[in-house]
Amino acid sequence: MAILDDISAAVQSGKKNDVIALVERAVDEGVAPDTILQDGLVSAMDIVGDKFSKGDIFVPEMLVAARAMSAATEILKPLLVAEGTEPLGKACIGTVKGDMHDIGKNLVRMMLEGKGIEVIDLGVDVAPETFVECIRENEDLGLVCASALLTTTLPALRDTVVAITESGLRSRVKILVGGAPVTQEYADEIGADAYTKDAGSAGVRAAQFFTE
Repeated sequence: MAILDDISAAVQSGKKNDVIALVERAVDEGVAPDTILQDGLVSAMDIVGDKFSKGDIFVPEMLVAARAMSAATEILKPLLVAEGTEPLGKACIGTVKGDMHDIGKNLVRMMLEGKGIEVIDLGVDVAPETFVECIRENEDLGLVCASALLTTTLPALRDTVVAITESGLRSRVKILVGGAPVTQEYADEIGADAYTKDAGSAGVRAAQFFTE
């Protein structure tokens, strides 16, 4: 469908106003909201995420694409709810205690939302207890995404996994970790379920958790 191709192209180019106009036009023309989401927005962010992972585009290009997608998603959300479309799953995300970095976290959140995952953003400097409380209060939450961007805050990533385990809630959630100093070896060491090196691959892995 040509309009879906146009939406995808506009998202990839980060043309937010064009994306909004095209999505509104598609809705007016009777295209199903879920079709617009999956075949217009999600497919576009898959391409963007793949390009980012390969180093073909960088953070600024990915940010503008993600913001364009996010603006369009806001238009579709009430329509998807009315249509009875269920999100792929629910996740929470946060940068660990002592760490104030949020650009990477925000990119991952947008990539997850682009996959149709409902995301609770806990923000930055998030204490382990806050992650635990979020899991406890949201029985349908299946994924915790935690990031550390400083070597000095890596221990807080471990503390977060320990706190979730000691709370007795570990079996309810998968834990996905990332951030500049994080490695696969460290993720394995602290007992995380997965590690991804960038936002694009985080979106792909998160979706896999809910479809495996």
